[in-house]
Amino acid sequence: WMKHRVDSPKGKEIYSHRMSVVEPVFGNIGTTKGLNRFSLRGKKKVQGQWQLYCLVHNIEKLANYGHLAAS
Repeated sequence: WMKHRVDSPKGKEIYSHRMSVVEPVFGNIGTTKGLNRFSLRGKKKVQGQWQLYCLVHNIEKLANYGHLAAS
């Protein structure tokens, strides 16, 4: 079912944007920030740690590129 959906013309168009939208965020958090495994146990704690990494990622984006949005 999913293979048929992704292989359709519309599916290919949508999936082609994945590398420019979603994947770089996970690559940045995993490689640059060193999150290759969580250091806490339990769903709530892991979720909190993940949100902290995402928060840092977004703050860095604002610090680096915020002036472009303000223009």
